[in-house]
Amino acid sequence: MNLSITDQESVSLLATLQTANLKFQHTYPGDKPDRQAVHTVYGGANLFKSDTTLKMGEVALKSLQNYAPNFCVLAKVLQLENHGHLPHLEKDIEALTKKLDAMTAEQRKAEPAWLAYSVYNKMIKKLHTEAVEDFRIDFEDGFGNRPNEEEDATAVTAANELATGMANKTISPFIGIRIKPFTEDLKARGVRTLDIFLTTLLQKTNGQLPDNFIVMLPKVTIPEQVITLVRLFEIIEKKFNLATGTLKMETMVEATQIVMDDEGRNPLMRIIRSSEGRMIAAHFGTYDYTASCGITAKYQTMAHSVCDFAHHMTKVALAHTGIFLSDGATNVMPIAPHRGSNLSFQQLSENQESVHNAWRIGFGHTTHSLINGLYQGWDLNPAQLPMRYAATYNFFLSSYTDATHRLKTFVERAAISTLTGDIFDDAATGQGLLNFFLKAINCGAITEEEATATGLSLDEIRTRSFYRILEGRRKK
Repeated sequence: MNLSITDQESVSLLATLQTANLKFQHTYPGDKPDRQAVHTVYGGANLFKSDTTLKMGEVALKSLQNYAPNFCVLAKVLQLENHGHLPHLEKDIEALTKKLDAMTAEQRKAEPAWLAYSVYNKMIKKLHTEAVEDFRIDFEDGFGNRPNEEEDATAVTAANELATGMANKTISPFIGIRIKPFTEDLKARGVRTLDIFLTTLLQKTNGQLPDNFIVMLPKVTIPEQVITLVRLFEIIEKKFNLATGTLKMETMVEATQIVMDDEGRNPLMRIIRSSEGRMIAAHFGTYDYTASCGITAKYQTMAHSVCDFAHHMTKVALAHTGIFLSDGATNVMPIAPHRGSNLSFQQLSENQESVHNAWRIGFGHTTHSLINGLYQGWDLNPAQLPMRYAATYNFFLSSYTDATHRLKTFVERAAISTLTGDIFDDAATGQGLLNFFLKAINCGAITEEEATATGLSLDEIRTRSFYRILEGRRKK
């Protein structure tokens, strides 16, 4: 049979297509395998101390133990799976707890109480060891507009406290600052605070930044605001002999104009590109965004439909680019209305109901975010931390069995297909499945050993890259 296309023509056409394919793969490399914090806690810069995150953990743990002294109480408040099968009486709860404590992890999975028991105990451990994963020293909404002299002084003090925390190893694994936006009226203040803070910190630490340090630029609406921050980073890096690209940034999706511009286009990708590779995340600002949509304060909530619209537009624009996405914050705080040591029975009951109601709201908001593929959110108060972890652990543990089956099946199929073809497509899809387990391991929902049920070895899991896993298997 005589073919219509010559070998030379075929090679030329496919070479042209290769250029386009590789450009697409560079733009959309897939989900980043790096660790992503499950939350970011925002706290006023004037209140930041070197041990702030440790004290937040103590407050969070005390709140949990006060209002849910055992896993049965927590399960009933949040209506976790099989909560109806759990006992009410203290003696029965103690007996069940002892029974579960004596079992192996695999044996517990056959018990109706397994999920609630596991969620609660993982929460306790997390609050003891790493209650705050990510913290932003806030010079914007959490600090407010104050006299220039006061913000200058606070920038120095906060930087010195961060340096002390670095030396004492008392800071969170991820940390950074939020400066004021580069709008026309606040740009000079934002630049000055950034300069004072970083100059003070780097002089104090001999040019060392904390691990996973980030600068949050809020209220971004145009690429030029991001470009300006890039140029400022370059000046600071040169002054302190930091490698080019050391300073990283994140932006906030909190204005309608960052979702759709004046030409009816979504500008997020252009804004990300304008960072010249320094942008690692986009965070949603619930209350500024709903306000920009004309929603009155009473109805400004994470559950509003305009938030889901913004989330989906953001995901459509940035999916598979490797940019981390974060949801916003619940503004209902689980704080008891009555204080003091001599409270009446009614006041104690009101305290409990108020806290439990806020827990249910926070748990629901975080679960909604996770279901919609947003694996990070904001917290504003240490009392919110227990529900951040309750929702996160419940989400991962309740999906563990199904996710294990899916990844194991995919690994087996992909390993066969890579014997004869390009592994990029399999790797991009597999990375999404692998990331479920990486995120679950990172937050403490499961152990690395539990992830090996997928058929991956510990060494393969630790590569954090499905591409490298398939590449390694193909070489064998």
